[in-house]
Amino acid sequence: MAFKLRTTCAERSFCLIVLIGAFAVTLPAQTSAGNGASSFSGSGPSLSFCGQPADECSLDSTALDQGGSNLNDTNSSSHQQGDWVHAWMRKVDKTRASQPHFVSPIVTTHVMLVEQYRYDMSWQQDPTGGTVTSNYGASRGLEIIPTTRLEVGIFPPGYLVHQSKTPDGFGDLSWQVKYRAFSAPESKGDYFVGFFLGGSVATGTVPNGQGHSVLSPTLAAAKGIGPWDIQSTIGANLPTSGADILGRAIVFNTAVDYRIKGKIWPMLEQNSIFWSGGTLDGKKEVFLTPGIVLGSLPLAERLHLTIGGGVQIAVTQFHQYNHRWILSVRFPF
Repeated sequence: MAFKLRTTCAERSFCLIVLIGAFAVTLPAQTSAGNGASSFSGSGPSLSFCGQPADECSLDSTALDQGGSNLNDTNSSSHQQGDWVHAWMRKVDKTRASQPHFVSPIVTTHVMLVEQYRYDMSWQQDPTGGTVTSNYGASRGLEIIPTTRLEVGIFPPGYLVHQSKTPDGFGDLSWQVKYRAFSAPESKGDYFVGFFLGGSVATGTVPNGQGHSVLSPTLAAAKGIGPWDIQSTIGANLPTSGADILGRAIVFNTAVDYRIKGKIWPMLEQNSIFWSGGTLDGKKEVFLTPGIVLGSLPLAERLHLTIGGGVQIAVTQFHQYNHRWILSVRFPF
């Protein structure tokens, strides 16, 4: 019975990825002109994945309009129906052109605003190096840019599979809202500063879920120095209830990566957490996470593929797990 449940969960996750990819592929088709030309394949450059230097990736909304739709053609109802999609995609391109083009780290929250579907899987050992816990989903999901300064993320509960007698089950539903305060692309300073608010809703049962909802305010900053990129976040995990059990925590992450021809990104991260109160009062754990990300690779129209992997290695005496292997698949669009 347990094997059947795991298979069903994996199938649902795979189907969700396929649906997201299909949606991204069909976005241009929804705004096609009567002659079959896509509104995203005209003379205007795609800012999302512009291969030129950042200062050459300028937004040309006039060109975008001419490339795929005649706004004065009242006889084309398909243009009118697709206008909102067209406007949304231009907004996404404008946002991407206003910030650095760093790749998402393996563990650290991506400091930039992104629009993608991300699916992670991880396998970690318990502190003794014995049993392994698998996490399918790993609190990643759909990230959307609704305005030029905001990103909204909804992350379905991951499904945890234990080799021990611990019951398998779903974790908690997570979410995040990012606000871009200041940023500049590579040619104009190559930096980003933002404020994020995230959290989790207690949808899973203990120990797969935390049993209490948590809010996580975060300050994020990033800076590019030539081919080097540095992304850093510092935030807090603040339970809305059950603080006597979970305690309050400071979370500090930094990722450093090196760009090789814009497609290969070796990186090293440090991930640390410090507890105050609760059952882990006074404890701290720090991990070093070497990894690599490949992409993005074009799939169809706006849809791209990025894939990465790494391993979290505990460097403090206290740690709740060790050698956590992570596989991350992202579909930017």
